[in-house]
Amino acid sequence: MRILVTGGAGFIGSHTCDRLVDLGHEVLVLDALTEPVHRGGRPQYLTPGVDLFVGDVRNRDLLANLLRRVDAVYHFAAYQDYLTDFARFTDVNVGSTALLFEVAVAEGLDLERVVVASSQAAMGEGLYLCPQDGEQTPDMRPEEALRRGRWELPCPTCGGALELTRTPERVSNPQNAYGMSKYGEEMVALNLGKRYGIPTVALRYSIVQGPRQSVYNAYSGACRIFCLHYLLGGAPVLYEDGRAVRDYVNIHDVVAANELALTHPQAVGRALNVGGGAAYTTAEFAEVVRAHYGSDRPGRVSGEYRFGDTRHIFSDIEALTALGWSPKRTPADSVAEYAAWLETMPDLERVLAEADAKMRALGVVRRAEV
Repeated sequence: MRILVTGGAGFIGSHTCDRLVDLGHEVLVLDALTEPVHRGGRPQYLTPGVDLFVGDVRNRDLLANLLRRVDAVYHFAAYQDYLTDFARFTDVNVGSTALLFEVAVAEGLDLERVVVASSQAAMGEGLYLCPQDGEQTPDMRPEEALRRGRWELPCPTCGGALELTRTPERVSNPQNAYGMSKYGEEMVALNLGKRYGIPTVALRYSIVQGPRQSVYNAYSGACRIFCLHYLLGGAPVLYEDGRAVRDYVNIHDVVAANELALTHPQAVGRALNVGGGAAYTTAEFAEVVRAHYGSDRPGRVSGEYRFGDTRHIFSDIEALTALGWSPKRTPADSVAEYAAWLETMPDLERVLAEADAKMRALGVVRRAEV
């Protein structure tokens, strides 16, 4: 099969290209190679044997030229990281997806499959249970509550305590610009795919971890942030109270999900969660990283928070496991592999300071008034 991978020089894209080439597919990569991810241009790890085209996925002529040559598409090219670049999130993530389908429909292309990278962020705050009022999908936390250090969400109906539960794909409640753009992207892809007979799958990745994840993003990547702190002899800050819940999925398990989405008939027309299957608090994950490095310095709670973060989210992966996929690796596996890769990266001393300065300048990192 001839396959186009947009964003194929990035973290998830490059690992997926590795697997596609191993399977004997002919792979074309479209990637803009932009900063902050690609500070040095073409990465050394780019899959041997792929044809790389450097350019913007929003370039209609370039995209059309590549789409005419392939049977399937993995659409991973995306903008992420800074919370305040609202227009760019929509322009890149939603606009490029709409353009992909516009070209395919206008030119009558017979694409066998389109797989788009969505995100757990499309679900926003997770699904909760209230003992009195049942299932709840709370709205975003108000700034006033965060300033006072009130991290947990009350039931929006009765005001009582909520219990977090696994969040299935039917929940779509994005609350920051990136999550909204990813939900918009999957809506465009799935609905246009259904209307025009283009078999399409959207994969909602949880927090993906492993080698090649950029060290230069300011906002994303708990594994990156914690590993850098311990590698450089420090200890990470745990935002809020360190008890926010997430689930983490290994890059090799993600690649296996991507492979399944390319061919499985029951994946078509669906958004599917790709998660790690186990919930961790931020503090628990920090302990996984600390144990790897053998540090005696635990993560520290500073009273700071990141404006726009969701409190808890834990993906329900039952729909994807029903198709034959399951996560095989643990966060400890991901940390070990990422830490080994990090050892090969030069000039890391200033990375954390630069990222922290950017987030503070944008008003992302704030301090509670308690």
